[in-house]
Amino acid sequence: MPKAVIVFVRYVEAANKAVGKFSMYLVFGMGGVLLFESIARTLFNQPHIWVVEIAQFLMAAYYLLGGGYSMILKGHVRMDLLYGRWSVKRQALADLITGPFLMFYLIFLLVGAISAIEYAVSYGQKNYTPWAPPLAPIKIIMGIGILLMLLQTMARFFRDLAKYRGEKI
Repeated sequence: MPKAVIVFVRYVEAANKAVGKFSMYLVFGMGGVLLFESIARTLFNQPHIWVVEIAQFLMAAYYLLGGGYSMILKGHVRMDLLYGRWSVKRQALADLITGPFLMFYLIFLLVGAISAIEYAVSYGQKNYTPWAPPLAPIKIIMGIGILLMLLQTMARFFRDLAKYRGEKI
């Protein structure tokens, strides 16, 4: 594989590992927010209108930012009727065939995310709830997560190509 491809794969995987490891801790933040609300509601009878949305935003960030890292760990759901029995080279070929379909899907998601970010920033879009938080931050996180997953899909494609050729990255 060309040196530029190897560098690309290593940098993308390093970025996804860093972001993925950070995003793992968002679950604790979400748990803390929900625990705070449970205590405030039960002990002090003081419910807060922002808790559910913050928990949803944290969960969305966790899910979207962890996508690329999950691909590195091969943690995504896979239909494994035949795949697990195949040789490494045949698995790489199957991944080389299906990878472009995922890239195509992620490109469309990214285009939609960019459009949603532009709209949210331009018009100061807010959620239609009593708290009405701005939606631009979560949409920006959504775009970053989709971009990282697209880059990881490309890196995985190059890894599979090298694996199919009998090379190593």
